[in-house]
Amino acid sequence: MNFDQSPKYRPLIFGVTRVKLRDGAPGTHYLQADQPLLPYPGRMTDRLRHWAETVPTRSFMARRVKLPDGSLGDWRHLSYGEAWQTARRIAQGLIARGLSVERPVVILSENSLEHALLSLGCMLAGVPYVQTSTAYSLISQDYDKLRHVINTVTPGLLFAADAARYGKALRAVASPDMELVLVEGELPGLSSTSFESLCATPETPAVDAAIAATGPDSIVKFMFTSGSTKLPKAVINTQRMWCANQQQMCQSMPVLTQEPLVLVDWLPWNHTFGGNHNAGMVLYNGGTLYIDDGKPTPALVHETLRNLREIAPTVYFNVPTGFETIAAAMKTDPLLRKTLLSRVKMFFYAAASLAQPVWDSLYESEELEIGERIVMSTGLGMTESGPFGLYVTTPDVSAGDLGVPTPGMQVKLVDMQGKTEIRYRGPNITPGYWRAPQETAEAFDEEGFFKSGDAVKWIDETDIHLGLKFDGRIAEDFKLSTGTFVSVGPLRGKIIAAGAPYVQDVVITGLNMKEVGAMVFPTQAVRALSGLPADTSMHEVVDSAPVLAKFQQIVDELARTATGSANRIARLCLLADPPTLDRGEITDKGSINQRAVLTQRADTVAKLHADALHYLIKPQA
Repeated sequence: MNFDQSPKYRPLIFGVTRVKLRDGAPGTHYLQADQPLLPYPGRMTDRLRHWAETVPTRSFMARRVKLPDGSLGDWRHLSYGEAWQTARRIAQGLIARGLSVERPVVILSENSLEHALLSLGCMLAGVPYVQTSTAYSLISQDYDKLRHVINTVTPGLLFAADAARYGKALRAVASPDMELVLVEGELPGLSSTSFESLCATPETPAVDAAIAATGPDSIVKFMFTSGSTKLPKAVINTQRMWCANQQQMCQSMPVLTQEPLVLVDWLPWNHTFGGNHNAGMVLYNGGTLYIDDGKPTPALVHETLRNLREIAPTVYFNVPTGFETIAAAMKTDPLLRKTLLSRVKMFFYAAASLAQPVWDSLYESEELEIGERIVMSTGLGMTESGPFGLYVTTPDVSAGDLGVPTPGMQVKLVDMQGKTEIRYRGPNITPGYWRAPQETAEAFDEEGFFKSGDAVKWIDETDIHLGLKFDGRIAEDFKLSTGTFVSVGPLRGKIIAAGAPYVQDVVITGLNMKEVGAMVFPTQAVRALSGLPADTSMHEVVDSAPVLAKFQQIVDELARTATGSANRIARLCLLADPPTLDRGEITDKGSINQRAVLTQRADTVAKLHADALHYLIKPQA
């Protein structure tokens, strides 16, 4: 008797299942979806107007109200009708101030309803805005990156949620020609405007005139790159770029159009994943975004879990550490399982590799609760591509799979030093970097394709319709002092596989050194391995005898299977502090930013190769 052992998935339609490939010059190939990009609006504000007219009472966004004791209470909702009317009044205020592309708005704050309203007002007025990383204001001590943002875009208005938290940063960068707008509080010695008064600006016909003056080439925002090795660059985002990319997403992911979207999302809007991909998805499709004030950190993840016990998303996006925490919690939290899995059609991860044990744990809870699996999807993109570029075509996704190009975007595959770089051309690609003509010229090749720096290979060379998989960053590869070339991507994948389920991701070290090293970001599974109490710090966990013994076994096994110095891990350490978006250590491209980690943790790298770490692990064989 034959039994079908293939897993059952909740139905999900994949919009692009076939591609076209043609050869170019030697070492060059072109790949694109076998379907055209359908028409899309010229402005994202057209979508706001549409939803305000057709579903004015539908919630556009919601956020929990902060109570006097600092805790979070019930949800405060903002409807599409309210968003449209308030954004018009804000737009009038911006127009009256003479703000423009040369004097845009800089936003210092975290995700909030006020942040969203100001962004919409900017779009209606035709005034670009810049959403900055909160780390630039709240963590940085020198404010160098924030000052660089200010110097690059020369804003006419700075916005912050409250004077108490952002006051020090505002004092460091503000100048007399920049108006300060605050939601809460005042700054003694600095004049400021309340956000409430900005929202109360009486409208004039100038608002509709400003809207009419915007078009597909109008700049919506400047999104700054992570700036891991140089100061961040301001990526120009136009109306065409954003609208085209949202239409591409709808065609690649038809689930976005099948019912009103509901998102529960913490991803910061200064990053393209949260600010363009997710927030844009909600606006384009008339969905509802519940702003999650949690994060995938021990101190804040409880808030994310609380929200997911209450609000059932239709699709759900997160980084791997977030899914790891959710997978662990679902094992013992029936309400979380019931709510989260009740109507979600798709999970989607990016910003790092997702360890196979996390997938397995999610699948186990899904099959227990609903008798089928939820597709875990992913793809490839970057700030310069809108960000959506590639997307998988099947529920059978493996770590590293990227899929096929979205409709309307051409991909160029170029052989480079034994690897294949992927390059992009299409309506979703940025026209360049603001006030940086040399960097812009260097970013595009002679045919106008954006040079991503990402390396790819075929998932299956016998079936191009499955698409591509990630093969590291071309710039990550390096040589040892012996001249031996180290290919980082495959080596990192080998360590992750050998260390499952205890390895989240790996950064390879050894540039100009004699030997290859590895810095490992562990998964939460090491806590159980350590045998220590649940509230033990991760620093103590990774330094515990059982964890060090396990990684000694892993290093020894890797050494036994190594074929030479280029793939032999001669030294390894565990990193207790996870990579962060704010420091640029995880990127919008679906991977660890190797360079940023090496830069941010240069002292650890030096000690690793100087045998100066007491928890250093070396092969015993």
